[in-house]
Amino acid sequence: MNYKIVRLNTSLRTSKTSSVLIIYTGGTLGMAYDDSGALVPFNFGQILEKIPILSNMNIAITVISFPEPIDSSNVSMKHWSDMAYIIYENYDSYDGFVVLHGTDTMAYSASMLSYMLQGLNKPVIFTGAQLPISAMRSDARENLMTSLEIATAKINDEPIVPEVCIFFNHMLLRGNRAKKVQSVHFDAFESENYPPLAESGIVIDYHTAAIRPLESNKKLVNRSKLDNNVMVLKLFPGITDKIMDACFAIEGLKGVVLETYGSGNSPSEKWFMQSLERAIKKGIIILNVSQCNGGRVIQGRYETSKELLNVGVISGADMTTEAAITKLMFLFGQEKTLEDVKSKLMIPLAGEITA
Repeated sequence: MNYKIVRLNTSLRTSKTSSVLIIYTGGTLGMAYDDSGALVPFNFGQILEKIPILSNMNIAITVISFPEPIDSSNVSMKHWSDMAYIIYENYDSYDGFVVLHGTDTMAYSASMLSYMLQGLNKPVIFTGAQLPISAMRSDARENLMTSLEIATAKINDEPIVPEVCIFFNHMLLRGNRAKKVQSVHFDAFESENYPPLAESGIVIDYHTAAIRPLESNKKLVNRSKLDNNVMVLKLFPGITDKIMDACFAIEGLKGVVLETYGSGNSPSEKWFMQSLERAIKKGIIILNVSQCNGGRVIQGRYETSKELLNVGVISGADMTTEAAITKLMFLFGQEKTLEDVKSKLMIPLAGEITA
């Protein structure tokens, strides 16, 4: 992998200088306007010219850039493997990691890395921007600088936030609990089912009760084998048996995230339940999550969801769609049997679901 590596020179380096590895994958934060007014990837070797205050943060910064920065709409399993590999290979050399990533699929990537990096005990902070770093009103500077500060924050020489997170617009969110909800405002992400891990103002207030505790006895393991024979099926009024059956007939399909209404409700027509039952009997796992941003599936709460439980649909409780679909990919890549996948879907791997 031919990554571009830039080591930034800061003026205040001492024996107590913290170190951060920035991984630039692409996205708006790393873009700048060229002479013709077009947006092009930014040269991180010149970042101190754009954000000179970085020189005063007493952080040794190294930037590893993907050879070809990608639009986050093009993120694939290969890119997740590359991100996890870079962190794993450089884990002992840095206090924390900041991943610069496009906002559209950031929640998917943060969710997946939270599963892949088992035994993580250092901060991995995903961030990005709604406006490029060269724009006058850009949010890139604040998001990047605060992410760097969080990535190096320690108490008694131990990292405060030893997990995969998203920092955006003054809010630090657990990565596998976040969801993009805005494309035109700076507050792009929400975490309706889990409290923020920190909020930045004049100081950064850490909500320690919400942060995963350090597990210093564990060593980092990179679980890189994934399987994308999965899909998301969103219910809508008027969905037909032909649509359902066509989806479940996809060759090699192993798992489906079924986005239902409210607290896990679905149509109660006979054909609908029969279609689900046939799929489950074929060995397809169906995981039920709510379409609501702050939804929690409670199968059996209403009559319309009781039958889902009876035919073998698995409740995704309060998982986001992003966390659910990446969890299916991860577990199908790691586990040997359907029963192992089913059992681990219902327990938290990285805080993505309330036990």
